[in-house]
Amino acid sequence: MLSAFLHGFILASALIIPIGPQNLFIFNQGASQSSFTKSLPAVLTAAVADTILIIVAALGLSILVFTIPLLQPLLYLIGVLFLFFIGWSIWKHDEKLVQKKKKPLTAKKQIVVALSISVLNPHAVLDTVAVIGTNASHYSIGVEKLSFVTACILVSWMAFTLLAYLGSHLKQMDTHGKYMKWIHKASAVSIWLLALYFGIQALKNML
Repeated sequence: MLSAFLHGFILASALIIPIGPQNLFIFNQGASQSSFTKSLPAVLTAAVADTILIIVAALGLSILVFTIPLLQPLLYLIGVLFLFFIGWSIWKHDEKLVQKKKKPLTAKKQIVVALSISVLNPHAVLDTVAVIGTNASHYSIGVEKLSFVTACILVSWMAFTLLAYLGSHLKQMDTHGKYMKWIHKASAVSIWLLALYFGIQALKNML
């Protein structure tokens, strides 16, 4: 049981560490909201969405991804369009912040964006379904699989909470918005690079 828990915890930690749209959005919400608690709608939505994906993947959805030939490139293509849009939104968000005309996202908008990033982001979906689902299949239904899945879910909740807290803490130190400006620009560029990578992967899968 302990080995299964550690397996899930280490695997999920390795998957969530790379910078992606989910992580960037949660961090930005922590930094742009007036307090940490006001970024919780984004944190909770992303964590619940990840929880559902992990459970579904552990129940065997990963088999579906690999058995339908066009499903992976379709996910990549949808992700490319989505990521370019998210990158542009973050870039424009920074410009509006500079002009002092941009208000923080409302709780409703946080939920909508966090949900769309979790569901439409091929990086999150393929990592969860393919990697976590495949590793979960090594355990038969019972205490070990439950320990593995619980560890993966725990990592998501801890990571998103920590990202929002760090964003909120940075805002308190960065009173003039100097660091946040560069973080927004770097976030947008990194998301566009990720979109380019997914575009290449989609072409490879279709050829």
